[in-house]
Amino acid sequence: MRKIIVTLLTIGLVFLAACGSSDTESGNNDSGDGEVYKIGATQIVEHPSLDAAYEGFKQALEDAGLNVEYDFQSAQNDQNNVKPISDGFVADGVDLIFANSTPSALGALQATSEIPIVFTSVTDPVDAKLVDSLEEPGGNVTGVVDLHPEAIQSTVQFIADYFPDASVGMVYNAGEQNSVTQVNTVKEAAEATGLEIEERTVANTSEVQQATVSLVEDVDVLYIITDNTVVSALDSVVGVANDHDIPLVVGEPDSLAKGGFATFGIDYHTIGYRTGEMAVEILTEGTSPNDIPVEYPPQLQLYINKTAAEEQNVEWHSDWDEDAEFVE
Repeated sequence: MRKIIVTLLTIGLVFLAACGSSDTESGNNDSGDGEVYKIGATQIVEHPSLDAAYEGFKQALEDAGLNVEYDFQSAQNDQNNVKPISDGFVADGVDLIFANSTPSALGALQATSEIPIVFTSVTDPVDAKLVDSLEEPGGNVTGVVDLHPEAIQSTVQFIADYFPDASVGMVYNAGEQNSVTQVNTVKEAAEATGLEIEERTVANTSEVQQATVSLVEDVDVLYIITDNTVVSALDSVVGVANDHDIPLVVGEPDSLAKGGFATFGIDYHTIGYRTGEMAVEILTEGTSPNDIPVEYPPQLQLYINKTAAEEQNVEWHSDWDEDAEFVE
């Protein structure tokens, strides 16, 4: 009987491990109201932008003086892990779910219509059917999107201004609604310019390098949006861009640190922090997510990585010295 029990426990542990990586941490603060809040935090994968949003979220709750126990779990970029993670949060009776990415938010909503959910790193929550509208989210979900309404248009115009009549290569996971929405917006914006869009789709990170290589002979610029799959394998895209002197435009500043050349981006720590402030209002004041409108990021800025520009043999323009923030 003892052997059977040990075997069953082992099977159970293996099953839990298969649902993605997890980490339980405490954010207790003695200046709180004495109540300990339990928050389930989940994101589709760990990469710098999503990680920065999570850190911003926790900082907001710490600054508000809340006593918090976090159960953080990453789906490890496996869609099969997404809903089971939130199912686990529901079973544990968490007070709130922080969903960091579109797949994670969808998984949380599928798991519960009762527990409050706040999201960030979501591009179009209406199109993804997370909320009814930005002004009146409906149900138990609200948050902060990660795409400034002018970001893609500004990026496309930047490419058209400095790389006129270019063919622009895009690699993305068509299984991510977040990415499909962005690519469609890029195409619409490009219609008013002389740019042509060449696409390659991937299903996982192992396909990213080959998909990028397949574009080399056909494109003048690479544009990688905030696609979780591709950003997780961005090093391979950077290698191709550097080897073939192709400017690499990216969707957010954190990708510049990995070797992207330029972006019109936002600060993910800031949008995570604002999402945390929403969580504080829900937890301490009993506000319904439906009464908190979904928000856009507050600022948009041109960022340029000078080292990457040199690696990709980009012709420098003097106006960038005045207009851009520089990232190493």
